[in-house]
Amino acid sequence: MEKTLLKLLGSADYVPANVPELLCQLGMKPNQQQVLQSLLKSLEKQGKILRTKGNRYIVSKDADLIPGVIQITRGGRGFVQPDEAGIGEISIPESATGTAMHGDRVLVRVEVRSLGLRKPGPQDQSGSVVRVLERKRSQFVGTLQRSKQFLHVTPDDPRLPGAVYVPEPRDVGRKPNIGDKVVVEITLWESKKTTPEGEIIEVLGAPDEEGVDMLSVLRHYDLPLSFPKNVLHEAQTIAKSRPDNQPSAQECAGRVDCRSHNVITIDPDDAKDFDDAICIEKHGQDQWKLWVHIADVSHYVLPGSALDVEAKKRGNSTYLVDRVIPMLPEALSNELCSLKPNVDRLTKCVEFVLSKDGTVVSSKFYAAVIRSKRRFTYKEAFAAIQAPPTNETEQMLHDAHAMAQKIRRHRFKNGSLDLDFPENKIRLDESGKVLRIERIENDVSHQLIEEYMLLANEAVAGRLMALNRPSVYRIHESPKEKKLNDYREDVLSHRVPCGNLNLRPEVQKLLAKLGTLPIGPALKIGFLRSLMRARYAVEPLGHYGLAKKKYTHFTSPIRRYADLVVHRSLFDKVELQTSVAKQIADHISATEKNSADAERDSKDVKLYAFLKAQIASKKPQHYAALVTDVRNFGFFVDVTDLGMSGGVPLSAIPDDFFVFDPANSQLVGRHTRRVIRLGDNVVVQIYKVDSVKKQVDFQLVVEPGQAARSSKPERKDRSRQPERDVRNAPPRKPGHGHKRAQKKRR
Repeated sequence: MEKTLLKLLGSADYVPANVPELLCQLGMKPNQQQVLQSLLKSLEKQGKILRTKGNRYIVSKDADLIPGVIQITRGGRGFVQPDEAGIGEISIPESATGTAMHGDRVLVRVEVRSLGLRKPGPQDQSGSVVRVLERKRSQFVGTLQRSKQFLHVTPDDPRLPGAVYVPEPRDVGRKPNIGDKVVVEITLWESKKTTPEGEIIEVLGAPDEEGVDMLSVLRHYDLPLSFPKNVLHEAQTIAKSRPDNQPSAQECAGRVDCRSHNVITIDPDDAKDFDDAICIEKHGQDQWKLWVHIADVSHYVLPGSALDVEAKKRGNSTYLVDRVIPMLPEALSNELCSLKPNVDRLTKCVEFVLSKDGTVVSSKFYAAVIRSKRRFTYKEAFAAIQAPPTNETEQMLHDAHAMAQKIRRHRFKNGSLDLDFPENKIRLDESGKVLRIERIENDVSHQLIEEYMLLANEAVAGRLMALNRPSVYRIHESPKEKKLNDYREDVLSHRVPCGNLNLRPEVQKLLAKLGTLPIGPALKIGFLRSLMRARYAVEPLGHYGLAKKKYTHFTSPIRRYADLVVHRSLFDKVELQTSVAKQIADHISATEKNSADAERDSKDVKLYAFLKAQIASKKPQHYAALVTDVRNFGFFVDVTDLGMSGGVPLSAIPDDFFVFDPANSQLVGRHTRRVIRLGDNVVVQIYKVDSVKKQVDFQLVVEPGQAARSSKPERKDRSRQPERDVRNAPPRKPGHGHKRAQKKRR
């Protein structure tokens, strides 16, 4: 019915028709008018069709209208990702965003300009929002304030409206004070020229009250604190039906028995959900056999069950700085599905035969049962790799490491890009304050697991494509040519040789060069900003960063719904309609972004409190920092030990007056003649924290004997990490220390 209607509306000889006329043209009976109206309303809400004057309907494309999801920057500009694949991103000026808010589904009118002799391209697309089709959220967290005449709430998120008028709150449990954090629901916003109106629905408390900071993050990103009763009941029923917390003999029957294999897991020291395990052994004279085992979540979480509905809604687990919001209840995620040592566990397995140089000779896929021999932490695995093996398990670990490094070299030889930075993990004390910030190095123990997971993801994607089964793929599209060209000009302006970055070998050559230069990390940050964000899609469009034409997510079904869908498509042969797969892909792309933002903000609020305490103590700590950008009003720095970036305004340098030299992108002190340029290493301390604008300013620390010389010390090369598949701008914010961020978000 839907296809027939859209075909009619999109035909070349179609004349805009109303409901009675459409009934006639479609050959429908008068008593089917309600069915047709319901379908028209649904398609209009989706943005696929448009109702014109006289209640006549046309296809949105005919009016240059495109539906999609809008992302709002902190500066107010918008970028719309169209629903339809193949249509490039559409830029929306701040003045043309209308009443759209970050994450809303909108209908955009694309600006069509005369091309002249120019060729059309995605970079030429701009437009304006004509309608909000669906709000991502109507509730948000903000600070209650009072002007002379009105109460209003200022949102915590700078991408939302500047203020929302609210009446005196009623029936919210407690009376709010001015300055309290509150949850507001927008009730009316007619146009961009008017201030939105709303009402307070919850009072969280004073910003410095214990627990309010994290509660604000949970409410803002709509993250649940608990599971519905029916979901918990279903999980507990599954667990209780297996008294020894292991699968029954009937469940193990018919599976490939790998319980005698030397299977191991490698995870962070604080991990509880072990979703992947490996084993490798010699196979014949010149080959190796590798088993990649992944927790068989689909065996327990059936399509349409309460567990499945909730897992799909959440989309993924969220790892905040002080807690985990799991996708599945702990009875499954930390127990029955988790590949713990010395217990039987059900898995989905990819078995590889590898040549001695790490090339895949063959692969096969099947359900298995394992019994892990040992759980390694990353630290334990690293120590074991560095020392001679003392037993069979450690020898296997050495063999796995050697093969992983061969596969890694092969991957980079094939064009994979090295884009990662070291990350930080925030450790909190019992009161929720920052205790310490640990540096997470991407050593060979991380790389060992990383390479095997990438290999399995690629193999599964290839198998699904060969079977032509609708599923969900992990894609990372190539960056826009304009962004790469703009970045190239920036690199050349710093007198760094740079070829055509639309050619992958030139990108690799540049990244290798940047790894040897003091200015390299700062310029590498710029390249990250030019990349697209990885997402899920039904089209296997490949992965730019990893240089893989076939790629999906298969290795983390405990914490990602995408992987659960892939398991069902490949192993359980669950038929998935393409339209349903697309809805899932769009939804989990959104939940992933939501979780990433929440994780970032959860770290921010703790770091902001940590830095404010330093200001209050009047004994701020000194931090080594890297200059990442230079402007006429100051410069920006990346503070590695904090895992965040911020500005250093010239007003915070009291001992000199600096002049901006735009030709050389540097600041020069008139008194000291000190030069500050991109890539310099400097020492800073906290100067100002603005929690509302989410901005941190640092102050330059002038050490004895430093004022009279240029700040261009030698800088050691940074260690490299495996490529990420998300467009993370520089490590502006706290890095993800959990293994899920380090080895799974690809």
